[in-house]
Amino acid sequence: MKKLRQRMLEDMQIRNLSATTKKRYVDRVAVFANHFNKSPQLLGAEDIRIFLLYLVQEKNLSSSSINVTVSALRFFYRVTLGCQWDIEKIHFARREKKLPVVLSPDEVAQFLKAIENKKHKTILMTTYAAGLRILETTRLTLSDIDSRRMTIRVQQGKGKKDRYVMLSDKLLIILRDYWKEYQPASWLFYGLTKNNPISTATVRQVCRLVSYESRLKKRVTPHILRHSFATHLLESGTDLRTIQILLGHSSPSSTAVYTHIAVQNLKATTSPLDTLPDM
Repeated sequence: MKKLRQRMLEDMQIRNLSATTKKRYVDRVAVFANHFNKSPQLLGAEDIRIFLLYLVQEKNLSSSSINVTVSALRFFYRVTLGCQWDIEKIHFARREKKLPVVLSPDEVAQFLKAIENKKHKTILMTTYAAGLRILETTRLTLSDIDSRRMTIRVQQGKGKKDRYVMLSDKLLIILRDYWKEYQPASWLFYGLTKNNPISTATVRQVCRLVSYESRLKKRVTPHILRHSFATHLLESGTDLRTIQILLGHSSPSSTAVYTHIAVQNLKATTSPLDTLPDM
């Protein structure tokens, strides 16, 4: 299995997959092999079917989690092993259509106000102000902040893509105040030392604690702040194409979900109940 694991890692490296994807894929193939206590070379399509049923019926995994396993196994058997049997027989699970939770502007302000640590507050404010993924926020460097062009450069975001997002006037003032106190060297938000960025796990833990302390009824995560950013832009009149570019979405359909969340049009629509004569 060690040789297969190394070969799979090399195959993913050739295709320039992200470190997160590589780890997830290797882990899922290992779990699959351990389930049968056999080398995956000795397993096939029927074994995969049995394993996926186990994940659904016994482990109750979500469709998104199951689909990561499907993607990992497809890659392993098609690319690493070069199998000739029909890989398409490994079907993806139908994903649930769930709308993301978002905060109102007042709730965002209430959440940010409850953060006492200046570094943590600046990190989460940056995440909301620019609509960043938390990994993108924690990997920002000083050179990514361009106060002349009023932009933030996001390097190698999801899909290994660079992009630029707007730098808020208010955020620039906050970042300058943060810089004076913390004096970051290379990483904008460093961790235990200035040589390493703060971990995403630390920021998520901060979110959990502040969600409780802020007395919000909604559980806040860094990604909910990103969802809220997109929804608030749409509600203020920003077009979907601009929001798609800012979020770094490859497909317009990923951005279109926010049309189902924005409430401005809903508020402007009169219910037919209101047009009925008095009862």
